Amino acid sequence: MTYWQHIYEHFDPIAFSIGPFNVHWYGIMYVLALLTALYAAGWYVKNDKYPVEDKMLESYFIYVEIGVILGARLGYILFYDPHTSYYLTHPWQIFNPFQGGTFTGISGMSYHGAVIGFLIATWIFVRKTKTSFWMWMDLVALSVPVGYVFGRIGNFLNQELVGRATDVPWGIYVNQTLRHPSQLYEAFLEGILVAAILFFYRKRQRFEGELIALYAILYGTARFVAEFWREPDIQLGYICCGWVTMGQLLSFAMIVAGVIGYKMLAKRGKPILLKS
Repeated sequence: MTYWQHIYEHFDPIAFSIGPFNVHWYGIMYVLALLTALYAAGWYVKNDKYPVEDKMLESYFIYVEIGVILGARLGYILFYDPHTSYYLTHPWQIFNPFQGGTFTGISGMSYHGAVIGFLIATWIFVRKTKTSFWMWMDLVALSVPVGYVFGRIGNFLNQELVGRATDVPWGIYVNQTLRHPSQLYEAFLEGILVAAILFFYRKRQRFEGELIALYAILYGTARFVAEFWREPDIQLGYICCGWVTMGQLLSFAMIVAGVIGYKMLAKRGKPILLKS
């Protein structure tokens, strides 16, 4: 247990270097997350008989990946970064990986911003291909949580989004303070648990869009709970009431959107065109 508590002292977040460029474990985990989500989507397409061809699925993931990256970065600038006004007046700096002539990479990505970018990318793709928006949403609801596990493990390996101070024996020292490994809690709650619930529920799906609405509710709840172990963003602290974080506010909004969406889609009641 002692080694585990001091694991960051024995672990290098940089996996390897190519010339002046450092490849971080976080980046590797991000690629694994994408590939795992794509593989999971392909598995569901085949086994649940989604009317989607392989080429269309790959094309959709390209659209989504672009939307997620743009949305995640812009979302961080708008929701979390203390220098929002600077970036809005110097937009070319938002994706600048160099600081003072040194390659530092791009840090600061927002999950909730990624969701917005993903929705816009999906809408554009659906308009172009004339396919069902809610069909894609349901497929994403099933496949994304699996890849999300690797994303949170990447946060853990990158020593970011750390947990709150604690005295539990499985805590990890970060800058001489014992903290919850909240990234791993999130990997389980937001990834494994949500993926498992949707996997077993999917055969009971009654209408298009039901799975994505349930995902919004499940993820929002899991993230809201996980925030109690996660250190609030230092530049924001608690937003209100002495305990509510920005992540909890955004997650609550996601839960509300999921509940409203579920009721509207259930009332619309469009039958699913798959799962024979």
